[in-house]
Amino acid sequence: MSAPAPPSAGAFPSPPGGFAPAPPPSTRRNIELLLLGLAALVTTVALVLVEASQEQSISWDIAKLGLAYLALFGVAHLAVRRFAAFADPVLLPIVALLNGLGLVLIHRLDLADKQDAIFNSTAIPSPDANQQVLWTGLGMVVFMGLLITLRDYRTLARYAYTLGLIGLIALAIPALLPDRYSMVNGAKIWIRLPGFSVQPGEFAKLLLIIFFAGVLVAKRDLFTVAGKHVLGLELPRPRDMGPILVVWVVCIGVLVLEKDLGTSLLIFATVLTMLYIATERVGWLVIGGGLLAIGFLFAYNWFGHVRVRVETWLHPFDDYNNTGYQISQSLFGLATGGLAGTGLGSGRPSQVPFAKTDFIITTIGEELGLVGLTAVLMLFTMLVVRGLRTALAVRDSFGKLLAAGLSFTIAVQVFVVVGGVTKLIPLTGLTTPFVSYGGSSLLANYALVALLIKISDAARAPAPVRKRAPEPIADAPTEMVRRPPKGGTA
Repeated sequence: MSAPAPPSAGAFPSPPGGFAPAPPPSTRRNIELLLLGLAALVTTVALVLVEASQEQSISWDIAKLGLAYLALFGVAHLAVRRFAAFADPVLLPIVALLNGLGLVLIHRLDLADKQDAIFNSTAIPSPDANQQVLWTGLGMVVFMGLLITLRDYRTLARYAYTLGLIGLIALAIPALLPDRYSMVNGAKIWIRLPGFSVQPGEFAKLLLIIFFAGVLVAKRDLFTVAGKHVLGLELPRPRDMGPILVVWVVCIGVLVLEKDLGTSLLIFATVLTMLYIATERVGWLVIGGGLLAIGFLFAYNWFGHVRVRVETWLHPFDDYNNTGYQISQSLFGLATGGLAGTGLGSGRPSQVPFAKTDFIITTIGEELGLVGLTAVLMLFTMLVVRGLRTALAVRDSFGKLLAAGLSFTIAVQVFVVVGGVTKLIPLTGLTTPFVSYGGSSLLANYALVALLIKISDAARAPAPVRKRAPEPIADAPTEMVRRPPKGGTA
């Protein structure tokens, strides 16, 4: 008895009843909703602790802050669920918690300003926390607008040069305006009109990141050509260094004309990192580091405001009552906080100038201590890491560079801010993303997060199922069929 013939190649016996349909891919939106609820709980408890420490009752004003916070991020979650269903479920909750913590700290400083006004018998200033909620709402409009209108982030690459030109114009406008329309605290970085002010540099950095991502993808071969070998490094050819020199000149121009050290450092470091990611050549880092050192020496020797900042950084207590007052008070506040902090509402953070903007990190360090400040920095680290994971996971080169650039600019900004208030580096005047008071920063950073979420959605979405093309008739298998006899059956 002969053995049964083996099944033909590719045959697979079907189980009784057929195969079960594949389960739908998980979007992780419920996890995002759970994390948003946790962020709302932390924010609400922190607001209650501030009120208790200041011996305030739970009033309708504090309830309005909490309800507005819940409503805004609830709508944002619904927008992500609808228009970016496969996005990273951790990005929005991290931003919500940072924004909520900033709202708590601004409200706490509002109470301190109210007490100072009562003690000095002056008019009580309007609370900035209400204004921050309004700016958060406008930021959500920008966030949801990008999610809805930007169907495919890769379309931005088509308009890279146009967006780059708009970014340069936005960066240059404050330098061209008279001081009364652009200068605040010695820096010409604003456009000030009656009842309206905006910091265009916050939006210019996003547009320039999109521009350089598009250029580096389109002209990658130009930047990867090796030049001379020096000390084991492959340096780029001199004729290929045009773009990095242009960025260097632009950053020096911003430093000279607008007296804005922070934006100059932020743009140059971000572009240099994107260039390294695109080419994987250490030579570009060496060239960029050299240009950065040359620019610093040039600015220190030729511009007095840079020299003053460096001298204040090195010797803050030599001129305590003048240029060294800000950084000295910041160091005193951090020292008062110690390891565990004084507790929310129990410190004196209003003694530090610009506690709601440039020095809000000092407020965190004083009232939450080193433990609380470390937790906040860990949140920023998680946000940057998730952004870089998105850059690794997305399939196209433009998305990789754009996500990496957006993530790295957050990392550089936080480093510069924390380094400035802790006297690690000179003060630069940058604000802490999502935490500091201010409208321009919130709007720009919510646009940044919307772009990251769109890229993350594309990276995590399942690949579309391709229908199998019909087999050509010439390649179809043939079978011999016997003709039935006449008048009979087969």
